[in-house]
Amino acid sequence: MAVNKTMERYAERVGYDSSDLEYFQPGDPRLRHIERLSAAAGKYSIVAQVVEARHCNTGYRTGDRFVLDMDGNFISKLCPKRLCVYLVGQLMVPVALINERLSEGLEPNAMHFMRRVYCPDAGVECGGYGRVALQVEVWPREKLATLGVSG
Repeated sequence: MAVNKTMERYAERVGYDSSDLEYFQPGDPRLRHIERLSAAAGKYSIVAQVVEARHCNTGYRTGDRFVLDMDGNFISKLCPKRLCVYLVGQLMVPVALINERLSEGLEPNAMHFMRRVYCPDAGVECGGYGRVALQVEVWPREKLATLGVSG
């Protein structure tokens, strides 16, 4: 396979050797995905903001933010100190949808499902303990910078 600069950088970052690169043939959608996400990575971040929090055992409050890079990695210095597996595990589908939309050249925030995700705890009134909801969006890096956040 003829490797372009973006794929070269990606291969180096994840440790592909020449035999691994053989699996990428022209027309492979993974190539488009890597190319387009690489272009978006320097421009955007994924932000999951707490929009509802009641009786959260981890202590999340409305307004708390989780900032992720476009690969779905938490930028720890821009996240609450404690991460609850029950809540952050709910981000898998919206992050995958955002990635898919970007790799297809679509507006990442125009998804109609999974814009908001909830902790699986039903809340005290429904036999649980608490309840937290996250609004998931792609933010331009400039928006983060206006809030004094770099990510």
